[in-house]
Amino acid sequence: MVSQHEFHYTQPYTTEEGKTLPEFTLAYATIGQLNEAKDNVIWVCHAFSGNDNVLDWWPGLFGEGKLFDPEKHFIVCANMLGSCYGSTGPLSINPATKTPYFHDFPLLTNRDIIGAFDILRQHLNIEKVSQLIGCSLGGQQALEWTISQPEVFQSLICIGASAKHSPWGIAFNQTQRMAIEQDPSWQEKSVKAGLEGMKTARAVAMLSYRNYQTYLATQQDPDDSKLDNFRACTYQSYQGEKMAKRFNAFSYWYLSKAMDSQNIGRGRGEIEAILGEIQIPCLYIGLSSDILFPIEEQKFLAKHTNNAHYSEIDSLYGHDGFLIESTQLTEVVNQYFEQIATI
Repeated sequence: MVSQHEFHYTQPYTTEEGKTLPEFTLAYATIGQLNEAKDNVIWVCHAFSGNDNVLDWWPGLFGEGKLFDPEKHFIVCANMLGSCYGSTGPLSINPATKTPYFHDFPLLTNRDIIGAFDILRQHLNIEKVSQLIGCSLGGQQALEWTISQPEVFQSLICIGASAKHSPWGIAFNQTQRMAIEQDPSWQEKSVKAGLEGMKTARAVAMLSYRNYQTYLATQQDPDDSKLDNFRACTYQSYQGEKMAKRFNAFSYWYLSKAMDSQNIGRGRGEIEAILGEIQIPCLYIGLSSDILFPIEEQKFLAKHTNNAHYSEIDSLYGHDGFLIESTQLTEVVNQYFEQIATI
């Protein structure tokens, strides 16, 4: 059902900072078939550590009989630049040196990432995207892409994201980068550099993805006589180990910087005015217990976007609720589709 592809862009690509990638590759997946009218495209921007196969990490929303059904839709998801699931990232070979980039990989912003996505879109001859959907870091990118290419997208669903990354969110990311930088191996030109530090970084991240009530409900020790080796301790260690098996510290470090870069007003003007220029219907979804991207941020987006709808998911699971609360998400998105169909 899922078709995996690679797109190779062989021209120099200049980043917002002014650095240049000699070339890049985007790994991307498609599910379903593009119809004759080419009006059934669903484009997904994945979250921080996600990949291009939405059936892997969002099976509650995508698949046969689900909200986004490949029998009806042509679903596209590309692995973002800087990641480690097939797209060009810090461990990719630099054509100029014939060795991995490592620490010499250029700083990426969300604008750089969606710029590469748009090159892929043009390569695929997709003129219109019926529905752009993004969550977390991917939600930031989807919003940025909507603003930069307003003629392409017909509707936006933005989940747990923001117009500008908050000092609170940046502080979480900087703390995680500090953990990586404290790893003595971080300065090495090695695929395993910073890996131990990244384990701690991921444990810190879990505190922002969940919240006090989540841990109280899921990591409470039934044994009141325990003095050590608490369940919450082993959970934190487990999350770090699990991340180390599928990610690398370089991608982690660079993508956290991309998240920090989010500011739709940079070089454009007031954020409220920029949001006011969006003409397409937009659904902004907040998660009630999200402490990383609090619901105030999605309400702000909805308040200043003309044709906006706001929905809130009641979830125990904080920011991670967008991966877990599939039933609620399906309900609010269907309600949104019904609303915009009557406009």
